[in-house]
Amino acid sequence: MEPQQSLESLARELAASAPSLGPVRLIGIDGHAGSGKSTFARRLAELLGAPVLHLDDVATHAELFGWEERLRAQVLEPLAAGRPARWAPYDWVERRFGPERVLEPVPVLLVEGVGAGRRALRPRLARLLWMETPREESWQRGRNRDGRELSDFWDGWERAERAHFSNDPSRSFADTLVRQSGTGYEWSSGTRATAGTATSVTGRDDLPRA
Repeated sequence: MEPQQSLESLARELAASAPSLGPVRLIGIDGHAGSGKSTFARRLAELLGAPVLHLDDVATHAELFGWEERLRAQVLEPLAAGRPARWAPYDWVERRFGPERVLEPVPVLLVEGVGAGRRALRPRLARLLWMETPREESWQRGRNRDGRELSDFWDGWERAERAHFSNDPSRSFADTLVRQSGTGYEWSSGTRATAGTATSVTGRDDLPRA
């Protein structure tokens, strides 16, 4: 298999899905913090020629998961009506919202972040992908990435994420499970994907070897 062949087929499949938010095909990429969502979303976005909305830009220190209404009013409702969305990303260093940005109603929009598959957002999604990285492994990767100076933040984040997924789980509603390997990505899609049984479609994306 040629490198990226399968990931390109997944991208084509997503692009061919029915619009779910006005003219937009909204693709959710959920998973635990540190599971590799941003990297996977970036690679998929390059193939789709699509923008990525990071939920880290919507959340705040005070509202790690309380961003639902802000996302609805600033992004979802305008796009659903075929209008540009106007929103202001949060600056985690300055602890305030930054300059306004404009997001056009493009054919495909990826929304990635913890909670991208929450119940309030699922009816708006064309597809929901879940990064299949174990929670403890994901969190350790996140801590290693951010360093010891953010240890206190991670302590609070882990408590908040546990509470979020306990109240509003999304993995069981995913259409596709994505696993990262040493050479690329593997995924399984279908009605029984999250049950760990046989699925209707499987794919693999091998990165070029050095």
